Amino acid sequence: MLNFLLMRILTFVPTFFGVTIISFAFIRVLPGDPIVVMAGERGMSQERYDQLYHQLGFDKPVISQYFDYLVGVLQGDLGNSFVTKKPVWDEFFSLFPATLELSICAIVLAVVLGLPAGVIAAVNRGKFFDRLLMSSALIGYSMPIFWWALLLIIVFSGMAGLTPVSGRMSLMFYFDTPTGFMLIDSFLSGQKGAFVSAVKHLILPTVVLGTIPLAVIARQTRSAMLEVLSEDYIRTARAKGLPPLRVNGLHALRNAMIPVITVIGLMVGTLLAGAILTETIFSWPGIGKWMVDSIFRRDYPVVQGGLLLISVMVMIVNLTVDVLYGLINPRIRKT
Repeated sequence: MLNFLLMRILTFVPTFFGVTIISFAFIRVLPGDPIVVMAGERGMSQERYDQLYHQLGFDKPVISQYFDYLVGVLQGDLGNSFVTKKPVWDEFFSLFPATLELSICAIVLAVVLGLPAGVIAAVNRGKFFDRLLMSSALIGYSMPIFWWALLLIIVFSGMAGLTPVSGRMSLMFYFDTPTGFMLIDSFLSGQKGAFVSAVKHLILPTVVLGTIPLAVIARQTRSAMLEVLSEDYIRTARAKGLPPLRVNGLHALRNAMIPVITVIGLMVGTLLAGAILTETIFSWPGIGKWMVDSIFRRDYPVVQGGLLLISVMVMIVNLTVDVLYGLINPRIRKT
C-alpha cells in the first residue's frame, strides 16, 4: 500500500508544475494590457505607465517572471490582486465557501437522483423505464450549461416567478456570515424567511450544476449494475429465493458502487468547471465568477492563483479517490 501511495504522490509533482506553467501562460496569451485595463477610461501618463510596468515586473524576461512566480508559489505567496490589492489567498478563501456550498448541493442532488435512476434502468433493462431514464440522462449530459440555465430562469423565474434570478440572498435580509455557507448562516441568524430565501436562491444553480453529474452517475450506475447482475453469485441469490429488493439493493448495488464512487470523485473537476459558467449566469459570488471577472480585468495574480488552487484541489480529490479505490480493491494497488 505504501508503494501504491508513493507512486500516486509522485505523479502529483509533475502535474503541479505543469499547472503552474499553464496558469502562468494562459492569461498572458490573451490580448490586452493589464495596465491599460487598470487605468480604465481615465487613462494615464506614459511616465506612470512605465512606472507601473517596472513595478509589476513586466520589464523582465518572461522566463524570469515565471521563476519569480514559481518561487512565490513554493513559498506560499500567490501575490496580490492588481485591482483590489488584496492577497489572492484571502480573496480565494473568502469566496470559496459559496462555490463549495453550491457544489455540495449539486453533487448531493446528482447522487440522490442518479443512483436510483441507474438501478431502476439496470433492473428494467430494455424496457420503457430504461429507455426513458437513459434518454433523459443523455439529454442532460449533452445540454449546454448556459442554455439550460437561461431556460430555467425564463420558465421558473420569469414566467412562474417561483425562484430568484441571481444572488445568494434577498436584499431584505442582513446578518453575519461566520461560516460563509449561506444555508447555515441564514438558519443561525434566526431571521424569519432568511433560510427560505437562501434555499430559493440555491435551487436553480444547483439544478443547472448538478445535471451533468447526475447524468454521468446514472449511466455509470446502470453499466456497473448490469455487469454485477450477470455474476454467478447474483443468480445463486435469486435461486435461493431472496427478495428482489435485497438482491438488487444489498448484493448487487454494493459491489457496483466501486466504479460509481470513483466517478463521483472525478465529478469534482466537472463541478468546478461548470461552476464558472453557472456562477456567472446566476451572479453567484463564488470563485467561478471571481475568475471570469479577473480574466476580463487581466488580473494576472488572481487568474494564476485561482487556476492553481482549483487544479490542486482537483488533484487532491483524485489522489484521495485513487487511495480509497486501492483500499476497497487490493488488486488496484499492483497497477
